Amino acid sequence: MALLEILKYPNPALRKETEPISEFNNELHELIKNMAETMYDAPGIGLAAPQVGVNKQLVVIDLHPKDEERQLIVLINPEISEGEGSVVDEEGCLSVVDLSANVSRFAHVKVKAQNAQGDPIEFEAEDWFARVIQHEVDHLHGILFIDHLSRLKRALYKKKRKKQLHELVNMSK
Repeated sequence: MALLEILKYPNPALRKETEPISEFNNELHELIKNMAETMYDAPGIGLAAPQVGVNKQLVVIDLHPKDEERQLIVLINPEISEGEGSVVDEEGCLSVVDLSANVSRFAHVKVKAQNAQGDPIEFEAEDWFARVIQHEVDHLHGILFIDHLSRLKRALYKKKRKKQLHELVNMSK
């Protein structure tokens, strides 16, 4: 297994619409393993393929704490078929550094996807699990959680990030 580079905002690859997966082969299974290892190492609870520069509809999730047994959830070509209720809670993102903010999401979602073998799966998710799924599925459509923030908060973050990147460039000279 290999750790993959997690792309950071404003990398343009994070804004692309992803392609559905149709081949469930060894290459896909290796990508799933590498994404899971990268997510655990970060550490994070979810990772979408575009975050590691892969333009495919693939998400890995594990909500369990580090000290508990890993329970990896793999969602391929996921779609949120229904959503209801509304809950505001704090979110962060491995690709959006140095920011967490309150975001409104559905409290309950119905999901259709495929597992790692290509078998169709359907399930319902609530609360934190529903939030994580919505966050990761957004990545597959080029949407970041900052897109759910007010224009002012988004502008302030973009300004802060631009300054960070400028300082990094100057430090490397």
